[in-house]
Amino acid sequence: MRRIACIGGAVLDRKYHARKALVFGTSNPVEGGRGFGGVARNVAENLARLGVPASFASIVGDDEDGRALIRHLAELGVDVSPVITTGAHPTAEYAAILGPDNDLVLGIADMGIFDRFGPEQLDRIWPHIASASWVFADCNLPEATLAALVARRQAGRFRLAIDAVSSPKVLRLPTDLTGIDLLFLNNDEGNALLGRNGPSGQFVPKETASRLRQCGAAEVVVTMGADGIVLASDKGVVKVESVPAHPVDVTGAGDAMIAGTLCRIVAGEDSSTAVRTGALAASLTIESEASVRPDLSVQLLAANMHRLPA
Repeated sequence: MRRIACIGGAVLDRKYHARKALVFGTSNPVEGGRGFGGVARNVAENLARLGVPASFASIVGDDEDGRALIRHLAELGVDVSPVITTGAHPTAEYAAILGPDNDLVLGIADMGIFDRFGPEQLDRIWPHIASASWVFADCNLPEATLAALVARRQAGRFRLAIDAVSSPKVLRLPTDLTGIDLLFLNNDEGNALLGRNGPSGQFVPKETASRLRQCGAAEVVVTMGADGIVLASDKGVVKVESVPAHPVDVTGAGDAMIAGTLCRIVAGEDSSTAVRTGALAASLTIESEASVRPDLSVQLLAANMHRLPA
């Protein structure tokens, strides 16, 4: 099977679940846990669990968190040789505070280390990137690095998928999205990229997806949580229903959706079919307490295909 090279965030994740309504300005009792995160890192792990050859390029601190993160991926079979280590900044960290309903109340992040992953790092690992079938990158990368990657895609043989990460970070993408084969974002992020967050109001997801294609992206996936997914391609704009689930923790759902979709695309499916598997992977993930479901596998997906809406 063809390899997918993942480039971007590698983060120490901390999660705190509040069992009662949060009260701001004072101490709140929570149940805490820690694990590994970062969009690109999560996608790489999900791909490995789905049996897809994957590699991972990022930057981590010269600390135990960074070493543990790299070791964990390597043990799953991910090629981590492109990861670089720096003593100038600690490994990135993200803390999520979840309410009693398991929805995110507040997220805080120390991601400054990724500013050190400049375009020169792409030069260092370019043979590794260029030999991949697909490259997946997230917008934790600096603006100049994303611009260089998109520009190089136009002369490369690989295909490029990008995830927005957040409304502020999606603005790191170039105005001309030509070179992006598959763009993943939610409607807020899409409207931010289109400059549509003012008093004039937001575009609805189908309009967002269509307009982003007009900006140059070949295909666009706009996620809407429980309301499903919108896919815009040269075949038109379609809505894919979400897979009903019993949520435990929504963290990592989007990353699983991306991996599930890419898993099927490299197996030869078109995006409109593949994104249905992505929706299933997302629902299976939110039924787990982990950001990446530890028992995710091709077999688990197959056993749950009956849950896909007709």
